Amino acid sequence: MKKGFTGGVILTALLLGTGWSASAQGYRIEATLTGLKDTSCILGHYSYSNKQFFAKDTARADASGRMVFEGNTPLPGGLYLVLLPGQRRWVELVYSGQETRFSFQTDTSNIVKNMVVKGSQENQLFYTYQNELRRIMEGVESLNREKAAGGANAAASDQKIADAQKQFTDYQRKFLIDNAGTFTGKLLKASIEPEIPPAPKLPNGKSDSVWVFNYYKAHYWDGFDFSDDRLLRTPFMLPKLERYMKELVVQVPDSIIRDADALIKKAAANKDMKSYIIFYVTSEYENAKIVGTEGVFVHMAEKYYLSGEMGVSEDGRRRIAERVNSMKPLLVNKIIPNLTISDTLRKPLSIHGIKADYTVLFFYSPTCGHCKEAAPKLKEFYDKNKATGVKVLAIATEQSPEEWKKYISTYKLGELLHGYDYANQTDYRTQYDVFSTPTIYVLDKNKKIIARRMPIEQLDDFYNFYRKNKEATATPAKTATTGVSKSGK
Repeated sequence: MKKGFTGGVILTALLLGTGWSASAQGYRIEATLTGLKDTSCILGHYSYSNKQFFAKDTARADASGRMVFEGNTPLPGGLYLVLLPGQRRWVELVYSGQETRFSFQTDTSNIVKNMVVKGSQENQLFYTYQNELRRIMEGVESLNREKAAGGANAAASDQKIADAQKQFTDYQRKFLIDNAGTFTGKLLKASIEPEIPPAPKLPNGKSDSVWVFNYYKAHYWDGFDFSDDRLLRTPFMLPKLERYMKELVVQVPDSIIRDADALIKKAAANKDMKSYIIFYVTSEYENAKIVGTEGVFVHMAEKYYLSGEMGVSEDGRRRIAERVNSMKPLLVNKIIPNLTISDTLRKPLSIHGIKADYTVLFFYSPTCGHCKEAAPKLKEFYDKNKATGVKVLAIATEQSPEEWKKYISTYKLGELLHGYDYANQTDYRTQYDVFSTPTIYVLDKNKKIIARRMPIEQLDDFYNFYRKNKEATATPAKTATTGVSKSGK
């Protein structure tokens, strides 16, 4: 695959340069971990992306397992980890940014059960909650083992399990009410799913599943405090955001844009939270994984980056603007700009001059490895579907005429339409958004784009789904126009 600039890298650099806020004081965290001696541990927090661990300090345990993390540099609030040697086990710490000096002691054989904290109400609450959860879960596991072994009445065991689960739900609800003003309370509330009341019944007596979905989506963020950027440094933000945007939002540009803007508005009071959501949505749809959603990137770039609402460097703004200018004329439902090139006999050939119900544009480089792998799949697609009114125009974006013709011959693509710019006047990157090869567009009979950057592996399924759906929706209209009933009367 031949690649050019990938905007996700640019946006990542822009995010990392925005200067996320932190507390204006130092810290001192004393730890005693029984079971460790003469070894080092790392203190750090969850990253914004959950894919990295941000190390902030290192301390060495003495012979008794005691160590001190200390510094004058402020630590931003969040959920922190003390990574033990080997980095497969850790201690979680709630760091609010207010309790900057505290100590804890525990045993590495059972970190949660043996935890004792001094000087931090947040961590005392956190581990009280964790231990109550542990106690109830151990009871449920014991009941499940007893039930599986046949040592108890199944119905009685199920009732005991249900009672235990209700006990924890009641405890959890009371805990959150009693500790609503703490960062620990915010952490736990952010991780809880919304409670869904009984759904109304449909005329057929079944529960209204659409109502359930809409209620769940509408209340999904109820427990999340968008004004508190400390939640960015926890394991909750990214999975929650990803689930919302990918599973609860309809994946068409208008819906994504509407819901993304509404979510950004919720975070308007906190610069870091707002910036993170803008960055996430923009980068997610720059190289969209779902066909036809690239318009979201254009919207986000224009509304938040190019408008000046998101601070970026002049160079960054210039590169984003170039990307937008390249993509905007080539979004789904736009008529693709015409291109006149030459066929293998040096005769003019234009995109708009192709007479076909559907046209597939295959931009490629004859020496590109991925393009060579795609060639047999492209031929297979054409052989299977050519009777349905589709034509394929394969356009070589670089190399020599000799390499171009060799590619056609090697992969037996003679039945396809082929184009080459002998004058070398076409900038495929900026004019057709070909930043990597192969790049595939699917056009309707009017040369309107119905899919862009389509993976060759999905081309056949997409084409036939779209074509059959189009035919199915067009049939009633045709019948109504003629005034002829299905029975012929």
